[in-house]
Formats: sequence, C-alpha cells, structure tokens
Amino acid sequence: MTLSSSHHRELGITGRPFVGGRFLLDTAGTPVQHINPSTGKPQADLYLGAAVEIDKAVEAARVAQKQWVAMTPYARIGCFKRLGALLGEHAEQLAFLGARESGIPVSIPLLPMAQSWIDHYMGWIDKIEGSYVGESFPAPGFSYTRREPYGVVGVIIPWNGPLIAACMMVMPAIAAGNGVVLKPPALAPFVALRLAELVLQAGFPAGLFNVVPGEAEAGEALVAHPQVGKIAFTGGEGVARRVMLGAAANLKPVALELGGKSANLVFEDADLDGAVIQAVYGALALSGQGCVNPTRLLVHRARYDEVVARAAAVADSIKVGDPFAPDTVSGPVICQAACDRILGNIESAKREGRLVAGGQRMGGDLEAGFFIRPTVFADVVPESFLAQNEVFGPVLAITPFADDAEALAIANGTRYGLGAYLHTQDIDRAHAFAEQLEAGYINVNGFASMAPMSPFGGYKQSGFGRVGGWAGMEEYLQLKNVFVARREVRS
Repeated sequence: MTLSSSHHRELGITGRPFVGGRFLLDTAGTPVQHINPSTGKPQADLYLGAAVEIDKAVEAARVAQKQWVAMTPYARIGCFKRLGALLGEHAEQLAFLGARESGIPVSIPLLPMAQSWIDHYMGWIDKIEGSYVGESFPAPGFSYTRREPYGVVGVIIPWNGPLIAACMMVMPAIAAGNGVVLKPPALAPFVALRLAELVLQAGFPAGLFNVVPGEAEAGEALVAHPQVGKIAFTGGEGVARRVMLGAAANLKPVALELGGKSANLVFEDADLDGAVIQAVYGALALSGQGCVNPTRLLVHRARYDEVVARAAAVADSIKVGDPFAPDTVSGPVICQAACDRILGNIESAKREGRLVAGGQRMGGDLEAGFFIRPTVFADVVPESFLAQNEVFGPVLAITPFADDAEALAIANGTRYGLGAYLHTQDIDRAHAFAEQLEAGYINVNGFASMAPMSPFGGYKQSGFGRVGGWAGMEEYLQLKNVFVARREVRS
C-alpha cells in the first residue's frame, strides 16, 4: 500500500504551548522533532513546555476561572454549544491531525463521540444542586450544602485518541466551573492544541483552557503546583504512582483512569456471529491501543475450537495500512519504542501460547512505519505474562474455560479491573456475572460504548474516580456545608 499524499501536507498548526489564549513564542526549551508513526519520519518541530510554562498556564487558568463562574449559566451553555458546532465544522482537520500524530484511521468516527461529551456536560451546567437539612444538633438551626469548583484542575491525557480523552476529561471540569491546564504527551500534541484554539473561538474566556505539551518535567510541575486543586490522570500504573506521590506533597486529590486487561467471556450459548466480531475488533481497535479493550478472550470449551478459528480469520481480514485510506481499519502503533516493545512481547508469547494469526511487522510500502499485523494467540495460560499484562498493541489472547466458576476465576485473576465483557443468552447468568466480576465497567452482549451519560472507571489497579454522567461532574466539585443558626423565638 502506497501512503497517501496527506502525509506530505503541512500540519497547519503551531507546535507550541497554548496559554492564555495564544501560542507561547518564548518557550525556554529547544524544539524536538515529532515523528509521523505511519512513515517513521520527522514531520514537525515541537516546543515542549516545562515548569515555567506550567506556571504561566496555571495563572492564566486561575484568572479566567473567575471570569467563567461570573458568567450566567446560559452564557456558559452557549459556549459549549458553539464549541460542539466548531468541532463539526473542523471535522476534517481534526481527523487529519489525529491520523498524522497518532495514526488513527480517518474511517473511525471519533468526532461524534467527542461532540457527545460536549453536549452531555453542557446540560449539567445549570443543574448543580445542594441539599437542605432542617434541624441541627446541638444548636437550633439548619444546614445546606453547596457544590463548588476546585478552581484550577490539572489534566494529563495519553496519546491514544487525544480528542476523545480531552473531551472526556476537560468538558466536565469546565462545566463544573473550573479552569483547566491540560498536558498532552509529546507523542500526540496537535489535536489538543487545535481543540484549545476552538475553545477560545467558541467564546470561552482566554486562559480557561490551556494546553502545555510536555514530558515528565511538565507533568511533575503540574501535579505539584500549589494553585492546582485536583489532578485527573489517564495513563499507566508506573506514572500514576509518581502522580500520587507528587500530589501528596500538597494533599491534593487525584482521579486515575489506568490500564486494563479486560476479560471477554464467551459462553456455550453465545451468539458467535456477533461475539467473535466484537471480540476481535474490540481487542484490536486503535491497533490494540485502548485501555478498556477486551484483550483476553475466555471461551467455553464446547465452542473453543470454533471461536479460535473464527477469531483468526477475522484478524487476518482486518485491513492494516495508511490511516488516510477510507477502508483502513488499523493504523500504526504510536512510535518505534512501542513497536519494538510489542514485537518483543509477541516473541515471548510464542513460548506461552499458540500463534494463530499475525505476529509480524508489516513490510513493503509500510516498512518504515510502525505497523504490526493483528495478532491472535490461542491456548494462553491464565498465569502467563501475556494473560496478566497489558500489551497495548494489536494482540489478543484466547483461553478456554470449563464452567462458570472457572470463567469467573480467570476473569478476576489479574491486578486490573477496568472492564469486562460477557456473551450469553442466559439473563440470570448475565446478572450474576455482572455482580461478581471485579471491574468498573461491564458489557453484556456488546462492546464498550464509553457513553458520556454513564460513569466509567476502574477497580483494583485500574484506578479510581469516574468520568461520565453526574459522577463525572462530582469529580470536579467540592462539597461545602453551610450551617445557619436560628435564634430562639420567645413568646
């Protein structure tokens, strides 16, 4: 497959921190080259932010946040409405930037999902309520509660699906009345920077939403900043521990959405036509670079051989290639380091399971990019490295089970607890497993929708805190109690 001429176009956006409504031209750092994952070649200069830029961004957010909460709820809702419309008007550019920076195929309809998060959270702006308690002890009086923003929230997102990640994390924070400093990674900065421009264009106060691409120094400065009231982090376990340690210095609350090794249970009565398609495409979506992807396929022995054969065939049929091709389903992985790591995991897994599909890096016209064939392993032992660890690449592990008890034990037998899936026609079994599976998100006979009106988050080592629904708003609101003493009335 010859790569599209779209890989030779200028990106059309400045690779500098966007702070206070403008791109900073006086950053201290020297530029780094951003690599196109489809070509393996430099495509733009990127000026990363560090502690100085984080300081400027926090101050800009602090000032703009006061302007934001002074606006009427209806004026704030209007800003959200205009932002949703602007995303639609710039859909082609946002898809272009996503394909260039992250290798996300333009065929994947991410924009409507991003707009749905904007639409949902603007609906909460005028519905933030408190409660009333009529009597208090020991003095007579009454209490009421207020929900108030933190002021400035720091948001750290990963490189997979930056438009969705930004809208999921930033929109509820702003709807709750906060200013935001967003730190996207150096691997995927451009979609977030363009979103910041559109936020300003939609009429939000300049500085309410700031974007500082950076690495560890910027992230550590954001987490430790005394004027940042809360941190919301999406990423891996190792960095999450550093985030918690950094936040501890100021006793700062954090919300963590971390990795997963989500189990997908296919029982003997499952509809295999739907289950296998969802299992393979779900696991390998975005080249397997998704936190809640069902990367462990657990199958009842009565249907095991059939599912393995079907899964291998579906994986082999997935179109891998140029993210600008309209029929491409899977693009490249994010970078050379990720490609090398994933291929290393595949080689190791050949000693733990039976390779039935894929397992190689793509050659030919795609050789210079970071393309890996969709890979399926069968007969994977539950205790193996592949079954226990997040690969974050296009790799699916299939394991058999004998009965419901074994299925549940295998599904719950990892340190993760982000998502779990099951396919069965038995409604009693479905509800029983939904109660017993140790995961924050359970999907029955379907695939992850990440709906903005529903809470999403993890159990165990997959983090804590929620995005979506009212629970997502509560993450960015503090609860205040106000007691009003009542003077004794004398006759």
